[in-house]
Amino acid sequence: MLGVSQPQSPTSTVAGSGDQEHPPQAALRRGLHNRHIQLIALGGAIGTGLFYGAADSIGAAGPAVIISYLVGGVIIYLVMRALGEMSVDNPISGAFSQYAHDYWGDLAGFVSGWNYWFNYIAVSMAELSVVGIYINYWFPAMPQWASAAAMLLVITIVNLLQVRAFGEFEFWFAIIKVVAICAMIALGLWIMAFGAGGTPATGVSNLWSHGGFAPHGLHGIMTGLVVVMFSFGGVELIGITAGEAEDPQRTIPRAINQVVYRILIFYIGAVFVIVSLTPWNRIDGKASPFVQIFDRVGIPGAAAILNAVVLTAAISAYNSGLYSNGRMLFSLAHQGNAPRVLGRVNRQGSPWVGVIASSVVTTAAVVLTAVLPSQAFEYVMSIALIAAFINWGMVVITQMLFRHRLAPGSAAALRFRMPGAPCTNWIVLAFMAVIVVLMVLSGNPAYQVAVGIGPVWLTILIIGWALSRFARRRHSSPVQNQGEADPR
Repeated sequence: MLGVSQPQSPTSTVAGSGDQEHPPQAALRRGLHNRHIQLIALGGAIGTGLFYGAADSIGAAGPAVIISYLVGGVIIYLVMRALGEMSVDNPISGAFSQYAHDYWGDLAGFVSGWNYWFNYIAVSMAELSVVGIYINYWFPAMPQWASAAAMLLVITIVNLLQVRAFGEFEFWFAIIKVVAICAMIALGLWIMAFGAGGTPATGVSNLWSHGGFAPHGLHGIMTGLVVVMFSFGGVELIGITAGEAEDPQRTIPRAINQVVYRILIFYIGAVFVIVSLTPWNRIDGKASPFVQIFDRVGIPGAAAILNAVVLTAAISAYNSGLYSNGRMLFSLAHQGNAPRVLGRVNRQGSPWVGVIASSVVTTAAVVLTAVLPSQAFEYVMSIALIAAFINWGMVVITQMLFRHRLAPGSAAALRFRMPGAPCTNWIVLAFMAVIVVLMVLSGNPAYQVAVGIGPVWLTILIIGWALSRFARRRHSSPVQNQGEADPR
């Protein structure tokens, strides 16, 4: 069980959480505006989970997947508000890992940080694993692993640049897919009402004409939440950007409130178009559902354009993932929970060692794509979701401990409070527990393997923490003993 560190003397805010304890983090430069922060979070969350993984969630829930997205959106909003409450009060790089370290204990900070890094390694692998599928739409003979390797190299270079350059890159990449989703929704609504490309108006009868709105009942809606929750992963990048935001007390609340409802609109609107234009049981997952639908409708060039968009989306999501991984290793290094070398930054203010280390580990996706091209996505997606649940669970628990550390009556003075806390914290934890049980009972080998990996991974982290503490004490003991022996 993760130990709770001893309470510190509270003031009007949480004591001991200021910048003085972690001065090296000033090496990261505050160069991200509100528009950068919002689009970084959108870039991380609107990616393969929507453009490719939607086929799996639709197959599980049918048209009722719309409800799955609504429920998942509410849960992730509560997680974001828990993180936002702490980020606004104490905007630092490393976000929830640093908060877990300060408000929960050293072990919690270690587990939270390394688990988040592991989570985004898995997410990055998921994004890389489908790049080849999109490239094969135009170049069927190109090996999928080669496409993944090329993207990995380009995005690594981008992440070694100044943070504002990264922000601009991600801003425009995310803009492409946001505009494309809006255009796709508008085109889909037009086809439903008037038809296109020689296809008559489809209407919305596909929502109930093939086994009903919820062909697999409540169980299908809940099972669909597995992929849905993976799709929402990445919104918490807002917390990671707090250490490089120019005005975090203003930009973080705005970004959280705006990003969540925009994602709900994009996801629900896009999925509504998919399940309205074509029978849900004809979406086979061999390509992006968006490309599959518009290819079937027969609009010249539409499928190729959409394929370019979904490729851009995967690149954007991987870009956001590598950004967060570099910052998380930087934070862990300055906590003493990772090798010091990972805390180094280059002249552009980028944590270059952490970025390169994360990129090197992610090359496993290239190997996995070469060995299991058709199964790679499902396995890494499931593993990423388990890691995400650990992160989100630790965020809402850390927020409860954060509240406990506050001076009496000071909670009302917080600038961005989590609504309904602590009841909403327990609702989030119970929801995630139910999803994990469903993964076990689903019969899907990828889900079951992921659930099995979860406790094994936590055990490895706890052992890693214990070994790092032992090594630290052993390293410092000779210095301490020498000082004690000195008669002066």
